[in-house]
Amino acid sequence: MSQPQGRIPTLTVDMLQDNRLFQGVEHGALSRLLTGLKGELAQPGEWIMREGDVADFMFVILNGELEVLSHGGGPSADVRVALLGPGDWVGEMAILDPQPQRSASVRSLAPSLLLRITVAQIQHLQQAELAVYAEVTKNIARELGRRLRVADRLIARTSAAMAKQYVLESRRPPKA
Repeated sequence: MSQPQGRIPTLTVDMLQDNRLFQGVEHGALSRLLTGLKGELAQPGEWIMREGDVADFMFVILNGELEVLSHGGGPSADVRVALLGPGDWVGEMAILDPQPQRSASVRSLAPSLLLRITVAQIQHLQQAELAVYAEVTKNIARELGRRLRVADRLIARTSAAMAKQYVLESRRPPKA
């Protein structure tokens, strides 16, 4: 990721506490966690993840705005599937699922301060700070559950609308 001319702000425990990923993690544990983490800056228009790339880290969004895009395996152009901002994170599937490739692309829409967390850092957390690891994975699971409920509702609405359209179209007489 390219770095702008300004310097990266010093990361603080308060910055982590403001993010839902670290909800429930004690102050002292966040302080210890900060020693191994670094912030990164992304500029508007910068790609921070590309669909199909190797997936071995995630980003926590401390400030700024990102968009998640996917082409869904089809020939069409990328479709925006999410807008993310402070309090969100992206790329968590790399942490939870050993699939080697990204399932979507992510681009910065505004100057964004991001916190990179690698698979190796999560594995270390699992061994050294089990309570922190448990809280972080619980928070990821909650967010994935929320996203799944939203996706289920959208699929149901889309499927119902498509089925209704099919019925209407199938009843029309053929054009001469």
